[in-house]
Amino acid sequence: MSENADSLREQRKRDTSRALTDAARRLTTERGFAGFTIEELCAEVGVSRRTFFNYFESKENAVFGFATIDSRQEALEEEFAARRGDLIDDFIQLTISRFELFNPVEDAPAMFAVIEQEPRLLKAAFEQIAKNERRDVGLILRRTVDAEGSDQTDDTADAELRAEVVVHTVGALVRMSMDQLLHHQSIESFADLITRRLDLARSLYAPSQKAH
Repeated sequence: MSENADSLREQRKRDTSRALTDAARRLTTERGFAGFTIEELCAEVGVSRRTFFNYFESKENAVFGFATIDSRQEALEEEFAARRGDLIDDFIQLTISRFELFNPVEDAPAMFAVIEQEPRLLKAAFEQIAKNERRDVGLILRRTVDAEGSDQTDDTADAELRAEVVVHTVGALVRMSMDQLLHHQSIESFADLITRRLDLARSLYAPSQKAH
């Protein structure tokens, strides 16, 4: 019974978050981003200003749908942190699971329309992407510490650099795969697209086998 209640509560939260984003995009299209306040957005959805900030850090984030961390995403990240397989394989799997959870392709037309009308919102989008990348670097570092133990003397700067390389490399593969889905109407799944590109990247960067 408690699990069902929690599930319904989480679904209501997701519905409220979605309603705020849909209303924010509609108001941006109708009035421009500066043409409405957070209070007016809340009135459209029937929630309080306090409730709004439980879901979004800013009006910009509401327009882009960058909600505070979803409990399902938190569970995926905890699962990733506990894994002990190949780091890149596990991070790719986390990336695929996130995609399946939120599927940004579905939101792409609305996002493009908003950006075309309000190009200045790109800055907020890039800032949020950078914030997400920093979060993932921290997640990888946490997993590394958990796996190696706190008594390890591994150079922190090198560990952070490795985490940054993983995050930004996978980020590049995500952008390539999204381009295929959005602009080339690929019939392959996101999982297949990004996995194939990872395999190719590994083959390109693997030590060359010279004949002796």
